[in-house]
Amino acid sequence: MNEQAVRSTGRQSVRQAARRAVLDAQSARRRERAEREQRVEALVVEVLVAVRERDAAIASAEARAGAALDRIVQQERLTVREVVDWCADGALSTREVARLRAVAARAAGSVAPPAAPTADPSTSLQIGGGERGRVEVTADVVRPPSAGYSS
Repeated sequence: MNEQAVRSTGRQSVRQAARRAVLDAQSARRRERAEREQRVEALVVEVLVAVRERDAAIASAEARAGAALDRIVQQERLTVREVVDWCADGALSTREVARLRAVAARAAGSVAPPAAPTADPSTSLQIGGGERGRVEVTADVVRPPSAGYSS
């Protein structure tokens, strides 16, 4: 072989070695990226499962609370405002009681909870007396609103 052929063969082997090194490095990076993607996918699944389990637990707890509130209103004949008063220091608002009762009704398969009783249906009521013309009705008792009554 002449000197030029030897140099050409030497260059080709150097080029081949360089190409092989680049291809090996690219292959290693692809493998690392694929492994990382698999780890991230597994972690994302773990996150989504935990979030959905949390959502299910919240939905279940809210349905139980709403069912209990509905039993208080329907069976024990308390008004929603009385239920709120019974609950600890502002833990529930009338809006929250209504929302929880609606959650329970949906969970039970009905559209909306029955309306809260405001008075016994047999109670007769004449409006016109009382403080500023308003009356408060509970069960069988008709009385003017207390000083703390707000409209």
